[in-house]
Formats: sequence, structure tokens, C-alpha cells
Amino acid sequence: MKKSIVLATAVASILTSGVAAAELSANAAIASNYIWRGVTQTTDQAAGQGGIDWGFGPGFYVGTWVSNVNFDNSDDGYEMDVYAGFAGEVGSFGYDVGVLTYQYPITPEFNFTEVYLSGTFSMLTLGIASTVDAASGNEGGVYDTGDMYINGSIDFTAGKSDVSLYAGSYAFDNDGAAGVGEVDYVHYGASIGKDGFSFAVDKNDIEGGSADNVRFTAMY
Repeated sequence: MKKSIVLATAVASILTSGVAAAELSANAAIASNYIWRGVTQTTDQAAGQGGIDWGFGPGFYVGTWVSNVNFDNSDDGYEMDVYAGFAGEVGSFGYDVGVLTYQYPITPEFNFTEVYLSGTFSMLTLGIASTVDAASGNEGGVYDTGDMYINGSIDFTAGKSDVSLYAGSYAFDNDGAAGVGEVDYVHYGASIGKDGFSFAVDKNDIEGGSADNVRFTAMY
């Protein structure tokens, strides 16, 4: 969830800066849970997160973002994302295209890279991301090349608060394969934020254990 917010903020800064000089910005947050595409990345524990973005030229940007992770109550260390892309507008339609690599220095077998594309018109944003590279540990499993994630959101202002209603569908290339099982899922949620504080609720349809529990997250 936070990565989407950070990237959207970086893109918004680029769209409003036009051909202005290069702009460097930083962000940091503390969250009660790290939810990514409807799934906890910290086994429902707190996360410290932060990143740096650099926008330059007419729409280009690069950035990095870091968060602690804990997938199965083990020492999974942290996640470091590095991304680069181009964002612009055609009339009232905004677009963003780029590449993002997810790196896990302590558990490099989880590493993978995506290309992404999104478009925004008024309150509606639609996006798609495809995995184009995966670490050897991912071959034949979840987060292999060919995975596809489609998402959408409706974002608007209610009074002095920012509201987002969102949903996504994750289709894994090896879904149903031996040793992988049925791993495709959908998720949906909503968030509200004001003055740097946000509160979100998320739900997915993953079967087994507590994976599909409704989760509430506070972030500042």
C-alpha cells in the first residue's frame, strides 16, 4: 500500500513541475502493518519505511524505497525497491510507465522485477504490472516471470480528507502447477488520510489460515 502512495506522490510532483530543474524529495513512515497488494509482508507486525525520489527533465523520475519485511516469522531482513519511469499528461489523461525491481538482500531468492503502466482520468486510475525477471529461487514458483497484476482505484477528496477505494487481481504464471497450488487471488480495500496520517482496511480471498483476514492499518 505504501509503495503505491510514495510512487503516486513522486509522479504527481513530476507532473506539476513540467520542465523545471531536477527535484529531490524524501519520505518516511511508520505503519502498524505492511500491506502490499492486499497481503501482509510483516506477518501483521509494524514496519518502518522510507524512500528518496528524484524527478528530472520533462517527466522522468528515479527512486528507491525501503521497508522491513517478515514473511513467516523468520529473519527476512528488509526489502529495497529501485524504480525508474516516465510520467506525463495528454489533455486531462495522465500516464505513468516504468520498471521496478524488488530486492531482498537477506533473502535474495525472493528478488523479482516488474514493468508497469498506469493511466489516470479524473478520479479513476487503472494499472497493470508484469514480472519480467525473477531470481533463480522463484523459477517455477510464485513471483516467476509472466506473473500479471491488474489494479484500479478511485481517489477523491471528502472534506479535508483524501479517500481511496481500490482493488487488484494477481494472476501467477505458475498457478495450479505441482508444488505451487492455486495462488491467484483478488483483493480490495479503502483508505482515508489527512495531514500525513492514514487509516486503511484490506481484504483478500486467499484460502488457508489467516491469510484472508480483514486487516486494519494505521500509518503516519
